[in-house]
Formats: sequence, C-alpha cells, structure tokens
Amino acid sequence: MTIQEKQQEVIEEFSMFDDWMQRYEYMIELGKSLPLIDEKYKIDENLIKGCQSKVWVHAELEGDKLVFTADSDAIITKGIVAILIRVFSHQPPAEIIDADTAFIDEIGLKEHLSPTRANGLVSMIKQLKMYAVAYQTQLN
Repeated sequence: MTIQEKQQEVIEEFSMFDDWMQRYEYMIELGKSLPLIDEKYKIDENLIKGCQSKVWVHAELEGDKLVFTADSDAIITKGIVAILIRVFSHQPPAEIIDADTAFIDEIGLKEHLSPTRANGLVSMIKQLKMYAVAYQTQLN
C-alpha cells in the first residue's frame, strides 16, 4: 500500500465517527496496537524534541523500506504516533520525504489538539522525515 492509500484509509476510518470523543477513543485504541519499541531504543537520541509527553521513535531500514517503531508515556500521544507510523512505516525513504501530510488536516486532528500536542505532532512528522532523509543518503 502506498502512503496515499494508507492516508485515505485513515481519513475513511475517522469519518465513521460522529464526534471527537469517539475519535479520541479510536486513537487510544490505535495507540494500544502500536508495535512496541524495543526498550534499548528508549533513549534520549530517540526522544522527539518539542513534545510535551515523552515520545520515542526508532527507524530501521529493511531492504529499501523504512520501518518505524515508537512508544509514548501518554495515551493520546501514543495514538497520534500510531497513526503516523501506520502511514509512513514500510515505505521507501524518498516517498516519506515527499509525502504530503494534508490527511492530518482532513481528519481534523490538528484543530482538536491542544497547542502543545499540535506542536508535538509537527515535531513527530519532522522527525520521521529526518529519519527518511538520513536513510535516503545511505541508499544513494
């Protein structure tokens, strides 16, 4: 599945819910299903800067695709990072770098987050793209 197809899937899933309480509950469920990051990667270098809660993201190259694992100490934040990882994991670095993130606005996520969480969301996206840039240079 391409990044765009995964984004469309997320948009369709979020459109099934009538209100934001249901969407938050769904995000919490997504967070619970997040592939757990190995404890050895819960280190300062993998912490997302700019997040109010602690969010760790680790990236590894498997073949020519980037695979992310993550964790957070906050349930909503864990749900947010779960959505991002679902969309961007198992994709070539170049496609992650070029990916549009308008789906976040389409599901209304940013406008329903506190300003600090919205900043954290932007920081998470930035970090995933930075990993992709770093691994893309290895592939070239």
